[in-house]
Amino acid sequence: MKPIRAAMVTPLTGPLALYGRVAGESVRLWADQVAAPESVVLTLYDAHPDPVSAVRQAEASGPDVLFGPYGRGPALAVARATSRLVWNGGGASARLAAPEFENVVNIPAPAASYFQGGLAAIRDVDAGVASVVVIHTGKGFSGEVAGGAVSAAGDLGMTCAEVLFKPGHAGESLPRVPGGDVLAMVGSFEDELEMVRALNRRRWRAVLSVAAGVDEVLEALGDRRERLLGPAQWMPGAAFGPDVGPDAEWFAGSFQRRFGTFPPYPAVQALAAAVIWWECVRLAGTLEESALLAQARRLDTRTLYGGFKLGPVSGLQVGHRVVTVQWQDGFRRVVWPPHRAEASLRLI
Repeated sequence: MKPIRAAMVTPLTGPLALYGRVAGESVRLWADQVAAPESVVLTLYDAHPDPVSAVRQAEASGPDVLFGPYGRGPALAVARATSRLVWNGGGASARLAAPEFENVVNIPAPAASYFQGGLAAIRDVDAGVASVVVIHTGKGFSGEVAGGAVSAAGDLGMTCAEVLFKPGHAGESLPRVPGGDVLAMVGSFEDELEMVRALNRRRWRAVLSVAAGVDEVLEALGDRRERLLGPAQWMPGAAFGPDVGPDAEWFAGSFQRRFGTFPPYPAVQALAAAVIWWECVRLAGTLEESALLAQARRLDTRTLYGGFKLGPVSGLQVGHRVVTVQWQDGFRRVVWPPHRAEASLRLI
């Protein structure tokens, strides 16, 4: 039988290389061990520094399926540059919505949802928490997360102020931050680390940070991570059993045996994209992209990553929800939503 040819455009070098590479190797692991007895041959193309050139190379190889890159910027660039159907396992952006991007199947929850659960959890613990300050760059991923936080704060009846900073100068902006009950920080991981190091936490009842949701990013901070809140796209301990594809135990074990480390969230997102594509192929009985897109738009299922369901108008992911975690006694604990919580939220 002729092998199925899969192409994945993702950062293999540059600042996003760490996560781009694990995303690619995760799909390769799936192709080697889960797709059998079918033969799926995966080729990786480096999205850095030119995602458009990379996707052109991928298209020229005539792949049967195209998986998109880790990172909001590369994902947008790839989706704009091709008419092929892109299975987006790495770009958590509401920008990748229809009608502009009818050729994208979105796996991750949009970045605008990242702080919604954290703010709801804080308000649930103390209804007197009334004000939020969001510090961000105003651009790209940072702006999307901040916009979602401002909207969520308003929905909860909380006042919200915004402070902008230039990338690479996060610490300089802290003296300009007004008082409030909750501080929400979003920038590059390096910017957020700088802010956490300089932060006087006694000013706040709670502090939210995107970096706080990623296990390895704040490792150097030690005890300064305590009680920080953040969004997590995936937590294996809070994962439900999947309807399709491998479960979290199999994936974590297989990934560790192959690479010697626990799989970070980009690896799981990428794997989920492969699982959803494969399920659509099974249901549609073809590799033809229009049929697979129609099937994806009807699909309502669950992988080890969580729920999968596309919004009927936007095409954005509405079935998967990020969880909110808090660093407690040196570990990340899920504190929201309540039905998946491993611990109760602790205010500062």
